[in-house]
Amino acid sequence: MTLKVLEHEQGDWAVLQVCGEMDLMTSPAVRQHVHHAVAEGRRSLVLDLGEVRFCDSSGVGVLIAARRLMRSCRGRLRIVLPAQDAPEGSHVNRVLAALGVRRLFDVYPDLPSATAEATDPLSA
Repeated sequence: MTLKVLEHEQGDWAVLQVCGEMDLMTSPAVRQHVHHAVAEGRRSLVLDLGEVRFCDSSGVGVLIAARRLMRSCRGRLRIVLPAQDAPEGSHVNRVLAALGVRRLFDVYPDLPSATAEATDPLSA
């Protein structure tokens, strides 16, 4: 399976909807899209990972690098991940939790809650 990244805006948020597998070969594309959004001046970014079926350590590395980049430019990063028990999209949630880095991210169950200003993230 390949990776597809769809870009759109929702309110003040730049949204990158990632579909497919985030591995050594495909993760650089996600990194490139994040850097492109920041270069365009976007400081509020949502990574919608609900359609990611596989994520290895290189994919996790891209997520951590995106967090670091957004913090360095005083931006905001939110991640959409379905709940742990959801049949689809829970792989990334399990990987982040197993590596002990899930708590580093503001995670939301869906795009509307991730782009709402008054919504609190899910607990780790």
